[in-house]
Amino acid sequence: MVFRKYDGSPHWSSPMRRLGEDEHGVWLGAPAGAIARRGRATGRAVDYAHVVLVPRDGWWTATFNDVPKPTEIYCDVTTPPRWLAPDEVTVVDLDLDVRRRRTGEVEVLDEDEFVAHRARYGYTGDVVEQALAAVAYLDKALRGDVEPFSRDYHHWLARVR
Repeated sequence: MVFRKYDGSPHWSSPMRRLGEDEHGVWLGAPAGAIARRGRATGRAVDYAHVVLVPRDGWWTATFNDVPKPTEIYCDVTTPPRWLAPDEVTVVDLDLDVRRRRTGEVEVLDEDEFVAHRARYGYTGDVVEQALAAVAYLDKALRGDVEPFSRDYHHWLARVR
């Protein structure tokens, strides 16, 4: 799983196992101890299992975290995924994020970064429109009883524990 910035520079990457597919998209997973790498920095071990949902054509990805991570679900607003090979998917991170903590609190994050990068990278009108629509959808979905954010992900997370 490779996240890039709008200019193509590396943002995050992590080796993950392809767990399977369902009506929501492709599910990738990593156990506790998996390595995540930010930009070109040396990777670090993540101390909790997690799964990532890569929707077929959505403008977001969703990471579902196991305990002890206080963030239950973290959604990155991105461009639609591009599968470069059967075992490599990439997205462009558009800065905006929506998370749900285990307490149920839902927050939209990094709106200031989105504004700054919109100017810096020259996001097109379509990109801005799609990103804001994704935030609105995710904010509502994470507050409601909407799949895959309600129960469906538990099956996938159990497979990487």
